[in-house]
Amino acid sequence: IYIDKEGLWHHEGAEMIRRDFIRIFYKNMEMDSQGHYVILWGGKRCRVDVEDTAFVVWNTRYQDADEEGKGRFILTLSDDSQEDLAPDSLYVGKDNVLYCRVKNAAFPARFNRASYYQLATHIKEEPEVFYLPLNGEKYEIRGAVGE
Repeated sequence: IYIDKEGLWHHEGAEMIRRDFIRIFYKNMEMDSQGHYVILWGGKRCRVDVEDTAFVVWNTRYQDADEEGKGRFILTLSDDSQEDLAPDSLYVGKDNVLYCRVKNAAFPARFNRASYYQLATHIKEEPEVFYLPLNGEKYEIRGAVGE
């Protein structure tokens, strides 16, 4: 089993299209102590080859302030789930790709091009620093210009 950098699953060279199976695999996935992705199924461990990250952010949208006055960014992930962005987990990696942590910070997630551009409209720049403003805070994007 192989997951490409866009979050598409493959088996023996063919793309897996059964979303119900893919969601089950995600629910049973963990990272071992060496940072390899593993699916635990039926008492067995199946290693998954991953081009970059198993989770990919496919969509990012901003939701205006709630009754407590808090806005949030909602991510749609490659396992078809949605969760709030943890803005303090944003970082830029190799080839200037944007990442964050998902699933209670258990996994890294790569932003695909579309989701990156959706978030980038909110990113601000100060000399040597890029940050995401949210609810009166400035969340610096690690690995950006000012590291």
